[in-house]
Amino acid sequence: MELGASSSLWLESISSVFSLLFFGFTLLFSFFSVLIFVLRLKPWCNCEVCKSYLTGSWTKDFANLCDWYTHLLRKSPTGTIHLHVLGNIITSNPENVEYILKTNFDNYPKGKPFSALLGDLLGGGIFNVDGDSWRFQRKMASLELGSVSIRMYAFELIMSEIRGRLIPLLSSMADKEEALDLQDVFRRFSFDNICKFSFGLDPGCLKLSLPICKFALAFDTASKLSAERALAPSPMVWKMKRLLNLGSEKKLSEAIKMVDELAQALINHRRREGFTDNKDLLSRFMGSINDDKYLRDIVISFLLAGRDTVASGLTSFFWLLSQHPEVESAIREESERVMGPTHGQLTSYEKLRDMHYLNAAIYESLRLYPPVQFDSKFAQEDDILPDGTFVSKGTRVTYHQYAMGRMERVWGPDCLEFKPERWIKNGVFVAENSYKYPVFQAGFRVCLGKEMALVEMKSVALAVLGSFTVRVVDPDQAPIFSPGLTATVRGGLPVVVKEREFLPQPTTIVRPCM
Repeated sequence: MELGASSSLWLESISSVFSLLFFGFTLLFSFFSVLIFVLRLKPWCNCEVCKSYLTGSWTKDFANLCDWYTHLLRKSPTGTIHLHVLGNIITSNPENVEYILKTNFDNYPKGKPFSALLGDLLGGGIFNVDGDSWRFQRKMASLELGSVSIRMYAFELIMSEIRGRLIPLLSSMADKEEALDLQDVFRRFSFDNICKFSFGLDPGCLKLSLPICKFALAFDTASKLSAERALAPSPMVWKMKRLLNLGSEKKLSEAIKMVDELAQALINHRRREGFTDNKDLLSRFMGSINDDKYLRDIVISFLLAGRDTVASGLTSFFWLLSQHPEVESAIREESERVMGPTHGQLTSYEKLRDMHYLNAAIYESLRLYPPVQFDSKFAQEDDILPDGTFVSKGTRVTYHQYAMGRMERVWGPDCLEFKPERWIKNGVFVAENSYKYPVFQAGFRVCLGKEMALVEMKSVALAVLGSFTVRVVDPDQAPIFSPGLTATVRGGLPVVVKEREFLPQPTTIVRPCM
């Protein structure tokens, strides 16, 4: 009995010691985090911009941080501001954008701070690396994505998903007076497509039952929590949490593990069954890469790039159409003129090239609501931007696509208006300078999937507008964005879907001669 009692006391003592140690560690960690936060924010900066950021007073007038930045950039004589507390220079000046992305490209890599945030998810994939690794992947991806065969393969996948899932789903919801989250539908649609294109995997997210897809959830969680690392007061905070496997970092680790397991299973399956006859990206890259980890990183990067960007672009597009029925009508008229009475069902890839107004409407929507609202680089050496802004070594330099689309000095006095006509010259679509319109980036890092993304958006727009009338439940509610790598509307986009009514086509009766 005495031995048992002493053992019990000893265990209680050990437990108390560990509890005290854990409590002490928690206090120290909290103090350390707050100290880093204070040091990083440099609260001694008394400029109005920094004080507004630190106190959050900007939220009194602006629902989105991107709108506040737009306001500041609009007031700046150079179109550039310096948020001292974040060590971030933000610009909306096209000359600066060209300088960063082309003229002095080597001085503005993505940098280690950015790569660290997404490193666990993207690894050494093309969107998370610089230097030789980036050049190798860029060259390889350019050869593959530029081929006619893979573009036709992507188009076939898109049309299959539209006809087999998107149209039946919208038809099932039509005329029910029941709200449908169109953003969720587009996210499911784009995830099915990009998984089939990247891996040859069909997750079936857009089936009529709208099933819960574990892979999609894991991927969403991994990308969301990776992006939220940037909100930490210091990289040391999330790195310490990762080391101790705590909180959000524990969830992130679990999500990435699920993504890794599926990717590895698919790679193993391809190795066993052969890949030469398959058309997906994984199979194409396996012909020249033997490192499974490297393969995984490359394909996951394309998965990230192709999923949320297309869904975000389509969500904003249909929100804008709900406010501009005249644009919707013009797209339908062009569709009927180019394709005939097909109710928006594309008969060939080539027909898209003749739809100049549709292309203009998509470009105009992306001008006002780019899926990626800003992009940052880190200066390797001291530099001076074309507008005279001094950039010290290690400074984060951001060009803000969202703000650029709202600059009067860039787009004229009607910059806030949704006007597809601004892209039309003599009835033909004419693109703008990519440094004025860096929605798909520009220069050496211009988006390789640009054409496929546009084809996907235009194909969906034609199919939906051809068969349905879509009305946003609250069209006057401006989008409020959730923090993340891409522009995601908080609360989704609730819409009501109705089948279009078509007049019967007149028939010509040939009467026999009397």
